[in-house]
Amino acid sequence: MLHIGGVRTALFSWLLARRHGGRYILRVEDTDLERSTPEAVRVILDGLAWLGLEADEGPYYQTQRFDRYREVIAQMLAAGTAYRCYCTKAELDELRAGQTARKEKPRYDGRWRDRTDVREGVEPVVRFRNPLDGNVVVEDVVHGPVKFSNGELDDLIIARSDGTPTYNFCVVVDDRDMGVTHVIRGDDHLNNTPRQINMLTALGAAPPVYAHVPMILGPDGGKLSKRHGAVSVLEYQALGYLPDALLNYLVRLGWSHGDEEIFTREEMIAKFSLEALNKAASAINPDKLLWLNQQHMMRKPAAELLPHLRWQLARLDIDAPDDAPGNAMLEAVIVSQRERTKTLKEMAELSRFFFDAEIAIDPKAAGKHLTAEACALLGELQQQFAALPDWSAAPIHAALVALAEARGLGLGKVAQPLRVAITGGTISPPIDQTAAILGRERTLARLAVVMGSSC
Repeated sequence: MLHIGGVRTALFSWLLARRHGGRYILRVEDTDLERSTPEAVRVILDGLAWLGLEADEGPYYQTQRFDRYREVIAQMLAAGTAYRCYCTKAELDELRAGQTARKEKPRYDGRWRDRTDVREGVEPVVRFRNPLDGNVVVEDVVHGPVKFSNGELDDLIIARSDGTPTYNFCVVVDDRDMGVTHVIRGDDHLNNTPRQINMLTALGAAPPVYAHVPMILGPDGGKLSKRHGAVSVLEYQALGYLPDALLNYLVRLGWSHGDEEIFTREEMIAKFSLEALNKAASAINPDKLLWLNQQHMMRKPAAELLPHLRWQLARLDIDAPDDAPGNAMLEAVIVSQRERTKTLKEMAELSRFFFDAEIAIDPKAAGKHLTAEACALLGELQQQFAALPDWSAAPIHAALVALAEARGLGLGKVAQPLRVAITGGTISPPIDQTAAILGRERTLARLAVVMGSSC
Protein backbone atom coordinates (compact mmCIF):
# COMPACT_ATOMS: atom_id res chain seq x y z
CA MET A 1 0.00 0.00 0.00
CA LEU A 2 1.07 3.58 -0.58
CA HIS A 3 2.00 4.69 2.94
CA ILE A 4 3.08 8.11 4.11
CA GLY A 5 6.79 7.32 3.74
CA GLY A 6 6.25 6.63 0.05
CA VAL A 7 4.08 9.72 -0.25
CA ARG A 8 6.80 11.91 1.25
CA THR A 9 9.34 10.51 -1.22
CA ALA A 10 6.95 11.20 -4.08
CA LEU A 11 6.31 14.71 -2.73
CA PHE A 12 10.01 15.57 -2.49
CA SER A 13 10.54 14.30 -6.05
CA TRP A 14 7.51 16.21 -7.32
CA LEU A 15 8.61 19.43 -5.60
CA LEU A 16 12.15 19.18 -6.97
CA ALA A 17 10.87 18.66 -10.51
CA ARG A 18 8.39 21.54 -10.21
CA ARG A 19 10.99 23.82 -8.62
CA HIS A 20 13.45 23.39 -11.50
CA GLY A 21 11.09 22.82 -14.43
CA GLY A 22 12.05 19.15 -14.61
CA ARG A 23 10.10 15.95 -15.18
CA TYR A 24 8.54 13.92 -12.38
CA ILE A 25 8.34 10.28 -13.43
CA LEU A 26 5.98 7.71 -11.94
CA ARG A 27 7.33 4.16 -12.07
CA VAL A 28 5.53 1.16 -10.67
CA GLU A 29 8.29 -1.20 -9.59
CA ASP A 30 6.25 -4.39 -9.73
CA THR A 31 8.83 -7.10 -10.38
CA ASP A 32 7.87 -8.69 -7.05
CA LEU A 33 4.79 -10.37 -8.47
CA GLU A 34 3.49 -11.64 -5.12
CA ARG A 35 3.37 -8.19 -3.52
CA SER A 36 2.45 -6.16 -6.59
CA THR A 37 -1.22 -7.04 -6.79
CA PRO A 38 -3.65 -5.02 -8.93
CA GLU A 39 -5.27 -3.78 -5.71
CA ALA A 40 -1.96 -2.49 -4.35
CA VAL A 41 -1.16 -0.74 -7.62
CA ARG A 42 -4.65 0.83 -7.68
CA VAL A 43 -4.12 2.24 -4.17
CA ILE A 44 -0.87 3.85 -5.34
CA LEU A 45 -2.50 5.47 -8.37
CA ASP A 46 -5.65 6.52 -6.50
CA GLY A 47 -3.61 7.88 -3.58
CA LEU A 48 -1.35 10.00 -5.79
CA ALA A 49 -4.39 11.23 -7.73
CA TRP A 50 -6.15 12.28 -4.51
CA LEU A 51 -3.02 14.13 -3.39
CA GLY A 52 -2.70 15.89 -6.73
CA LEU A 53 0.86 14.67 -7.30
CA GLU A 54 0.38 14.38 -11.03
CA ALA A 55 3.22 12.79 -12.98
CA ASP A 56 4.78 14.27 -16.10
CA GLU A 57 5.55 10.77 -17.40
CA GLY A 58 4.12 7.37 -16.64
CA PRO A 59 3.03 5.34 -14.97
CA TYR A 60 5.65 2.97 -16.34
CA TYR A 61 5.29 -0.64 -15.24
CA GLN A 62 8.48 -2.68 -14.97
CA THR A 63 6.58 -5.87 -15.78
CA GLN A 64 5.80 -4.30 -19.17
CA ARG A 65 9.50 -3.64 -19.86
CA PHE A 66 10.78 -7.20 -19.49
CA ASP A 67 11.84 -7.36 -23.16
CA ARG A 68 14.03 -4.30 -22.64
CA TYR A 69 15.61 -5.74 -19.50
CA ARG A 70 16.34 -9.05 -21.26
CA GLU A 71 17.96 -7.10 -24.10
CA VAL A 72 20.31 -5.33 -21.69
CA ILE A 73 21.08 -8.57 -19.83
CA ALA A 74 22.05 -10.17 -23.14
CA GLN A 75 24.35 -7.23 -23.86
CA MET A 76 25.97 -7.56 -20.43
CA LEU A 77 26.47 -11.30 -20.83
CA ALA A 78 28.13 -10.66 -24.19
CA ALA A 79 30.30 -7.91 -22.70
CA GLY A 80 31.33 -10.06 -19.73
CA THR A 81 29.84 -7.69 -17.14
CA ALA A 82 27.34 -10.40 -16.18
CA TYR A 83 27.49 -14.18 -16.01
CA ARG A 84 25.30 -17.23 -15.45
CA CYS A 85 25.41 -18.91 -12.06
CA TYR A 86 24.25 -22.54 -11.75
CA CYS A 87 24.40 -22.81 -7.97
CA THR A 88 21.57 -24.83 -6.49
CA LYS A 89 19.57 -23.66 -3.49
CA ALA A 90 21.16 -26.41 -1.41
CA GLU A 91 24.66 -25.22 -2.31
CA LEU A 92 23.83 -21.62 -1.42
CA ASP A 93 22.25 -22.68 1.87
CA GLU A 94 25.39 -24.67 2.72
CA LEU A 95 27.58 -21.68 1.80
CA ARG A 96 25.63 -19.32 4.06
CA ALA A 97 25.51 -21.81 6.92
CA GLY A 98 29.31 -22.14 6.85
CA GLN A 99 29.80 -18.38 6.75
CA THR A 100 27.40 -17.88 9.62
CA ALA A 101 29.17 -20.55 11.68
CA ARG A 102 32.47 -18.76 11.08
CA LYS A 103 30.77 -15.44 12.03
CA GLU A 104 31.35 -14.09 8.53
CA LYS A 105 28.99 -11.87 6.59
CA PRO A 106 26.74 -14.15 4.50
CA ARG A 107 27.48 -13.43 0.84
CA TYR A 108 27.87 -15.17 -2.48
CA ASP A 109 31.49 -16.19 -3.02
CA GLY A 110 31.63 -15.83 -6.83
CA ARG A 111 32.19 -19.55 -7.48
CA TRP A 112 30.62 -19.33 -10.99
CA ARG A 113 32.20 -15.98 -11.80
CA ASP A 114 34.85 -17.36 -14.13
CA ARG A 115 33.25 -20.65 -15.20
CA THR A 116 31.96 -21.17 -18.72
CA ASP A 117 30.45 -24.65 -18.36
CA VAL A 118 26.77 -25.39 -17.84
CA ARG A 119 24.96 -27.65 -15.42
CA GLU A 120 22.27 -29.79 -17.00
CA GLY A 121 18.86 -29.69 -15.32
CA VAL A 122 19.57 -26.44 -13.46
CA GLU A 123 18.11 -23.14 -14.62
CA PRO A 124 20.79 -20.54 -13.90
CA VAL A 125 20.42 -17.07 -12.47
CA VAL A 126 22.29 -14.17 -14.02
CA ARG A 127 24.63 -12.23 -11.76
CA PHE A 128 26.32 -8.86 -12.22
CA ARG A 129 30.12 -9.13 -12.23
CA ASN A 130 30.82 -6.55 -9.51
CA PRO A 131 34.38 -5.10 -9.41
CA LEU A 132 36.55 -6.91 -6.85
CA ASP A 133 38.81 -3.98 -5.96
CA GLY A 134 38.49 -0.32 -5.09
CA ASN A 135 35.67 1.65 -3.54
CA VAL A 136 32.34 3.11 -4.56
CA VAL A 137 31.56 6.55 -3.16
CA VAL A 138 27.93 7.56 -3.02
CA GLU A 139 27.87 11.36 -3.11
CA ASP A 140 24.63 11.61 -1.19
CA VAL A 141 22.98 15.02 -0.84
CA VAL A 142 21.64 14.22 2.63
CA HIS A 143 24.41 12.12 4.18
CA GLY A 144 27.41 13.44 2.31
CA PRO A 145 30.00 11.06 0.77
CA VAL A 146 29.41 7.44 1.80
CA LYS A 147 32.19 5.00 0.87
CA PHE A 148 31.64 1.30 0.17
CA SER A 149 34.36 -1.25 -0.50
CA ASN A 150 33.77 -3.33 -3.62
CA GLY A 151 35.25 -6.25 -1.73
CA GLU A 152 32.20 -6.17 0.54
CA LEU A 153 29.73 -6.26 -2.34
CA ASP A 154 28.89 -9.66 -3.75
CA ASP A 155 27.74 -10.38 -7.30
CA LEU A 156 24.11 -9.36 -7.32
CA ILE A 157 21.46 -11.49 -9.05
CA ILE A 158 20.00 -9.43 -11.90
CA ALA A 159 17.78 -12.15 -13.38
CA ARG A 160 16.12 -14.98 -11.47
CA SER A 161 16.18 -18.59 -12.63
CA ASP A 162 12.76 -18.12 -14.22
CA GLY A 163 14.15 -15.25 -16.29
CA THR A 164 12.43 -12.39 -14.45
CA PRO A 165 14.71 -9.43 -13.75
CA THR A 166 15.24 -8.12 -10.23
CA TYR A 167 14.44 -4.72 -8.77
CA ASN A 168 18.01 -3.45 -8.39
CA PHE A 169 18.76 -4.18 -12.04
CA CYS A 170 15.48 -2.84 -13.40
CA VAL A 171 15.86 0.55 -11.72
CA VAL A 172 19.34 0.90 -13.21
CA VAL A 173 18.05 0.31 -16.74
CA ASP A 174 15.07 2.58 -16.11
CA ASP A 175 17.23 5.37 -14.72
CA ARG A 176 19.49 5.22 -17.78
CA ASP A 177 16.71 4.89 -20.35
CA MET A 178 14.56 7.64 -18.82
CA GLY A 179 17.36 10.15 -18.31
CA VAL A 180 16.87 10.31 -14.55
CA THR A 181 19.08 12.99 -13.02
CA HIS A 182 17.94 12.83 -9.36
CA VAL A 183 16.77 9.95 -7.20
CA ILE A 184 15.12 10.66 -3.85
CA ARG A 185 14.30 7.63 -1.70
CA GLY A 186 14.38 6.27 1.82
CA ASP A 187 17.78 5.68 3.40
CA ASP A 188 16.91 2.00 3.72
CA HIS A 189 17.92 1.92 0.02
CA LEU A 190 21.37 3.37 0.63
CA ASN A 191 23.03 -0.06 0.69
CA ASN A 192 21.59 -0.81 -2.76
CA THR A 193 23.13 2.30 -4.26
CA PRO A 194 26.80 1.23 -4.68
CA ARG A 195 25.74 -1.84 -6.66
CA GLN A 196 23.48 0.32 -8.82
CA ILE A 197 26.29 2.79 -9.42
CA ASN A 198 28.60 -0.07 -10.48
CA MET A 199 25.96 -1.39 -12.88
CA LEU A 200 25.42 2.07 -14.37
CA THR A 201 29.18 2.40 -14.83
CA ALA A 202 29.28 -0.99 -16.54
CA LEU A 203 26.56 0.23 -18.90
CA GLY A 204 28.50 3.41 -19.66
CA ALA A 205 26.06 5.71 -17.87
CA ALA A 206 26.72 8.38 -15.25
CA PRO A 207 24.88 7.87 -11.95
CA PRO A 208 22.16 10.33 -10.97
CA VAL A 209 22.31 12.55 -7.90
CA TYR A 210 21.10 10.55 -4.88
CA ALA A 211 19.28 11.86 -1.81
CA HIS A 212 18.50 9.19 0.78
CA VAL A 213 16.04 10.62 3.30
CA PRO A 214 15.67 9.29 6.86
CA MET A 215 12.74 7.07 7.73
CA ILE A 216 9.55 8.38 9.32
CA LEU A 217 9.10 7.04 12.85
CA GLY A 218 6.00 6.44 14.93
CA PRO A 219 5.05 8.84 17.75
CA ASP A 220 6.88 6.54 20.18
CA GLY A 221 10.10 6.76 18.18
CA GLY A 222 9.76 3.21 16.89
CA LYS A 223 9.39 2.00 13.33
CA LEU A 224 6.17 3.24 11.75
CA SER A 225 3.61 0.42 11.70
CA LYS A 226 -0.10 -0.37 11.70
CA ARG A 227 -0.34 0.28 15.43
CA HIS A 228 0.31 3.95 14.75
CA GLY A 229 -2.90 4.40 12.80
CA ALA A 230 -3.46 4.96 9.09
CA VAL A 231 -1.46 2.66 6.84
CA SER A 232 -2.62 3.58 3.33
CA VAL A 233 -2.64 7.23 2.32
CA LEU A 234 -6.30 6.83 1.31
CA GLU A 235 -7.12 6.21 4.96
CA TYR A 236 -6.21 9.85 5.58
CA GLN A 237 -8.83 10.82 3.02
CA ALA A 238 -11.40 8.71 4.86
CA LEU A 239 -10.36 10.36 8.16
CA GLY A 240 -11.15 13.76 6.69
CA TYR A 241 -7.74 15.26 6.01
CA LEU A 242 -7.15 17.65 3.14
CA PRO A 243 -4.53 16.64 0.55
CA ASP A 244 -2.73 19.98 0.92
CA ALA A 245 -2.66 19.65 4.71
CA LEU A 246 -1.20 16.15 4.56
CA LEU A 247 1.44 17.26 2.05
CA ASN A 248 2.25 20.30 4.19
CA TYR A 249 2.67 18.00 7.18
CA LEU A 250 4.84 15.49 5.32
CA VAL A 251 7.12 18.08 3.77
CA ARG A 252 8.06 19.22 7.29
CA LEU A 253 9.03 15.64 8.23
CA GLY A 254 12.55 15.92 6.90
CA TRP A 255 12.66 19.41 5.38
CA SER A 256 12.51 22.90 6.82
CA HIS A 257 12.47 26.52 5.70
CA GLY A 258 13.30 28.63 8.72
CA ASP A 259 10.58 28.41 11.35
CA GLU A 260 7.71 28.30 8.87
CA GLU A 261 5.08 25.64 9.47
CA ILE A 262 2.21 26.36 7.08
CA PHE A 263 2.83 26.15 3.34
CA THR A 264 0.59 26.22 0.32
CA ARG A 265 1.51 23.97 -2.58
CA GLU A 266 2.92 26.95 -4.45
CA GLU A 267 5.03 28.02 -1.48
CA MET A 268 6.47 24.52 -1.09
CA ILE A 269 7.50 24.52 -4.75
CA ALA A 270 9.11 27.96 -4.52
CA LYS A 271 11.09 27.18 -1.35
CA PHE A 272 12.01 23.48 -1.65
CA SER A 273 15.64 22.45 -2.00
CA LEU A 274 17.49 19.18 -1.51
CA GLU A 275 20.14 20.98 0.54
CA ALA A 276 17.54 21.72 3.25
CA LEU A 277 16.69 18.05 3.80
CA ASN A 278 17.38 16.85 7.33
CA LYS A 279 19.66 13.96 8.29
CA ALA A 280 17.72 13.03 11.42
CA ALA A 281 14.62 10.87 11.36
CA SER A 282 11.29 12.55 12.17
CA ALA A 283 8.46 11.13 14.26
CA ILE A 284 4.77 11.34 13.43
CA ASN A 285 2.84 13.80 15.58
CA PRO A 286 -0.92 13.25 15.11
CA ASP A 287 -1.81 16.43 17.03
CA LYS A 288 0.37 18.52 14.72
CA LEU A 289 -1.33 16.99 11.67
CA LEU A 290 -4.77 17.79 13.10
CA TRP A 291 -3.71 21.38 13.79
CA LEU A 292 -2.35 21.81 10.28
CA ASN A 293 -5.49 20.32 8.77
CA GLN A 294 -7.67 22.84 10.57
CA GLN A 295 -5.37 25.67 9.51
CA HIS A 296 -5.78 24.68 5.87
CA MET A 297 -9.56 24.27 6.32
CA MET A 298 -9.76 27.80 7.71
CA ARG A 299 -7.48 29.43 5.14
CA LYS A 300 -8.88 27.91 1.96
CA PRO A 301 -11.85 29.47 0.19
CA ALA A 302 -14.96 27.54 1.20
CA ALA A 303 -15.60 26.64 -2.43
CA GLU A 304 -12.36 24.61 -2.50
CA LEU A 305 -13.59 22.49 0.40
CA LEU A 306 -16.91 21.66 -1.27
CA PRO A 307 -15.87 18.42 -3.01
CA HIS A 308 -14.17 17.15 0.14
CA LEU A 309 -17.18 17.82 2.37
CA ARG A 310 -19.56 16.40 -0.25
CA TRP A 311 -17.45 13.22 -0.35
CA GLN A 312 -17.62 12.88 3.43
CA LEU A 313 -21.38 13.48 3.47
CA ALA A 314 -21.84 10.76 0.84
CA ARG A 315 -20.08 8.34 3.19
CA LEU A 316 -22.83 9.15 5.70
CA ASP A 317 -25.47 8.41 3.03
CA ILE A 318 -26.30 12.10 2.80
CA ASP A 319 -27.02 13.24 -0.73
CA ALA A 320 -26.17 16.94 -0.50
CA PRO A 321 -27.83 19.11 -3.16
CA ASP A 322 -25.53 19.72 -6.13
CA ASP A 323 -26.78 22.95 -7.64
CA ALA A 324 -26.12 26.64 -7.09
CA PRO A 325 -28.37 26.98 -4.00
CA GLY A 326 -27.06 23.67 -2.65
CA ASN A 327 -23.45 24.76 -3.13
CA ALA A 328 -24.19 28.06 -1.41
CA MET A 329 -25.65 26.16 1.53
CA LEU A 330 -22.64 23.85 1.72
CA GLU A 331 -20.28 26.81 1.67
CA ALA A 332 -22.24 28.39 4.52
CA VAL A 333 -22.01 25.14 6.49
CA ILE A 334 -18.24 25.10 5.95
CA VAL A 335 -17.82 28.71 7.10
CA SER A 336 -19.94 28.08 10.20
CA GLN A 337 -18.20 24.82 11.18
CA ARG A 338 -14.54 25.07 10.26
CA GLU A 339 -13.43 26.86 13.41
CA ARG A 340 -15.18 24.17 15.44
CA THR A 341 -13.89 21.07 13.66
CA LYS A 342 -10.45 19.76 12.73
CA THR A 343 -11.30 17.34 9.92
CA LEU A 344 -13.82 17.17 7.11
CA LYS A 345 -15.11 13.91 8.56
CA GLU A 346 -15.84 15.62 11.88
CA MET A 347 -17.45 18.52 10.03
CA ALA A 348 -19.73 16.16 8.10
CA GLU A 349 -20.74 14.22 11.21
CA LEU A 350 -21.55 17.41 13.16
CA SER A 351 -23.50 18.85 10.23
CA ARG A 352 -25.98 16.02 9.65
CA PHE A 353 -28.85 18.04 11.07
CA PHE A 354 -28.49 20.53 8.21
CA PHE A 355 -29.37 17.83 5.68
CA ASP A 356 -31.59 15.24 7.40
CA ALA A 357 -35.26 15.51 6.50
CA GLU A 358 -36.16 14.62 10.09
CA ILE A 359 -34.04 15.03 13.21
CA ALA A 360 -34.13 13.12 16.46
CA ILE A 361 -34.24 15.25 19.59
CA ASP A 362 -31.78 14.17 22.25
CA PRO A 363 -33.98 13.18 25.26
CA LYS A 364 -31.53 14.59 27.79
CA ALA A 365 -31.35 17.92 25.94
CA ALA A 366 -35.14 18.01 25.63
CA GLY A 367 -35.63 17.36 29.34
CA LYS A 368 -33.33 20.22 30.25
CA HIS A 369 -34.19 22.82 27.65
CA LEU A 370 -37.70 22.15 26.30
CA THR A 371 -39.52 23.14 29.49
CA ALA A 372 -42.99 24.66 29.57
CA GLU A 373 -41.45 28.14 29.78
CA ALA A 374 -39.14 27.39 26.85
CA CYS A 375 -42.01 26.04 24.75
CA ALA A 376 -43.89 29.29 25.27
CA LEU A 377 -40.85 31.20 24.03
CA LEU A 378 -40.57 28.94 20.99
CA GLY A 379 -44.22 29.63 20.19
CA GLU A 380 -43.50 33.35 20.14
CA LEU A 381 -40.39 32.80 18.02
CA GLN A 382 -42.48 30.92 15.47
CA GLN A 383 -44.64 33.96 14.95
CA GLN A 384 -41.72 36.41 14.85
CA PHE A 385 -39.68 34.24 12.46
CA ALA A 386 -42.63 33.88 10.10
CA ALA A 387 -42.95 37.68 9.95
CA LEU A 388 -39.27 38.52 9.41
CA PRO A 389 -38.90 40.35 6.07
CA ASP A 390 -35.28 39.21 5.68
CA TRP A 391 -34.17 35.68 6.60
CA SER A 392 -30.51 36.05 7.50
CA ALA A 393 -28.35 35.79 10.60
CA ALA A 394 -28.56 39.46 11.65
CA PRO A 395 -32.38 39.81 11.84
CA ILE A 396 -32.67 36.34 13.37
CA HIS A 397 -30.21 37.38 16.08
CA ALA A 398 -32.09 40.63 16.62
CA ALA A 399 -35.36 38.73 17.09
CA LEU A 400 -33.75 36.46 19.69
CA VAL A 401 -32.27 39.40 21.60
CA ALA A 402 -35.55 41.31 21.52
CA LEU A 403 -37.52 38.36 22.89
CA ALA A 404 -34.96 37.71 25.66
CA GLU A 405 -34.96 41.35 26.70
CA ALA A 406 -38.77 41.54 26.62
CA ARG A 407 -38.96 38.55 28.99
CA GLY A 408 -36.07 39.68 31.18
CA LEU A 409 -34.01 36.61 30.29
CA GLY A 410 -30.45 35.94 29.27
CA LEU A 411 -30.01 35.23 25.57
CA GLY A 412 -29.13 31.61 26.31
CA LYS A 413 -32.59 30.97 27.75
CA VAL A 414 -34.02 31.66 24.30
CA ALA A 415 -31.18 30.47 22.06
CA GLN A 416 -30.61 27.06 23.65
CA PRO A 417 -34.24 25.83 23.41
CA LEU A 418 -34.23 26.96 19.77
CA ARG A 419 -30.96 25.10 19.17
CA VAL A 420 -32.36 21.87 20.61
CA ALA A 421 -35.57 22.28 18.62
CA ILE A 422 -33.96 22.77 15.19
CA THR A 423 -30.73 20.72 15.53
CA GLY A 424 -31.74 18.00 17.98
CA GLY A 425 -28.92 18.74 20.40
CA THR A 426 -27.11 21.39 22.40
CA ILE A 427 -24.07 21.92 20.14
CA SER A 428 -24.07 23.78 16.84
CA PRO A 429 -22.60 26.88 15.24
CA PRO A 430 -24.06 30.19 16.47
CA ILE A 431 -27.80 29.70 16.46
CA ASP A 432 -28.53 32.70 14.21
CA GLN A 433 -26.13 31.29 11.58
CA THR A 434 -27.58 27.81 12.02
CA ALA A 435 -31.16 28.96 11.48
CA ALA A 436 -30.13 31.12 8.52
CA ILE A 437 -28.45 28.13 6.83
CA LEU A 438 -31.41 25.85 7.51
CA GLY A 439 -33.74 28.37 5.91
CA ARG A 440 -37.00 29.82 7.14
CA GLU A 441 -39.17 26.97 5.87
CA ARG A 442 -37.22 24.16 7.54
CA THR A 443 -36.68 26.16 10.75
CA LEU A 444 -40.43 26.78 11.10
CA ALA A 445 -41.20 23.17 10.18
CA ARG A 446 -38.88 21.83 12.89
CA LEU A 447 -40.33 24.24 15.44
CA ALA A 448 -43.79 23.02 14.51
CA VAL A 449 -42.76 19.39 15.06
CA VAL A 450 -41.35 20.20 18.50
CA MET A 451 -44.39 22.26 19.46
CA GLY A 452 -46.62 19.36 18.47
CA SER A 453 -44.68 16.67 20.30
CA SER A 454 -42.20 17.75 22.99
CA CYS A 455 -44.31 20.76 24.00
